[in-house]
Amino acid sequence: MTATILLTPAVEDRTPSSSPLRLVLAPLGTAPALIDGAWWPRSRSLTAELPALIEVLDPLWGRITRVTVNPTFWPVVPRKVPVQGHVVHVGWFEAEQDPHKLLLLSYTVGRWDLLVIPPETEPAIAARLMAAATDPSGSLTATGLIHEAEAFVAAEAAAGSGSLREAVWDSEGGHAARTPAGAAIDPVPTPAQGM
Repeated sequence: MTATILLTPAVEDRTPSSSPLRLVLAPLGTAPALIDGAWWPRSRSLTAELPALIEVLDPLWGRITRVTVNPTFWPVVPRKVPVQGHVVHVGWFEAEQDPHKLLLLSYTVGRWDLLVIPPETEPAIAARLMAAATDPSGSLTATGLIHEAEAFVAAEAAAGSGSLREAVWDSEGGHAARTPAGAAIDPVPTPAQGM
């Protein structure tokens, strides 16, 4: 089971909006993977996006003290970002760090790697990436997951959207899948529903 966190930040005047945080974390107790979860920020502004993420993760993972990114997809990398109650130092590594990964460090607990889903990603593809990032059997890097999603979109476009979607649905249990009596299946929220 994965933990999906859709949390509205406590600060009302947060930019770009006070919309819920789009974050999914791998289940606790699973075997270590290359990615510990996925984060789908609403913009490419670390100053605007990091405080809400860190406010959610601090109680779960211990106080986050440092974040590193690859500057390829972040136009501005601030040296420090104020978060409720403390300051987080932000660093960058161009060649050493996957451009689609955010590395978070806590001095009490350790290190976590999150897939960063590009803000402009379509909701269906973002949902697919979030599920793949939290799959305990997954062995792809952050960039590997992004490339796999891009290949899926390209194959879907080449084959016609309906036939490939149905084939994937069938291969994942589609027609043969049964929902146990009384089980509820939550649909993936669309942006209009507050994702």
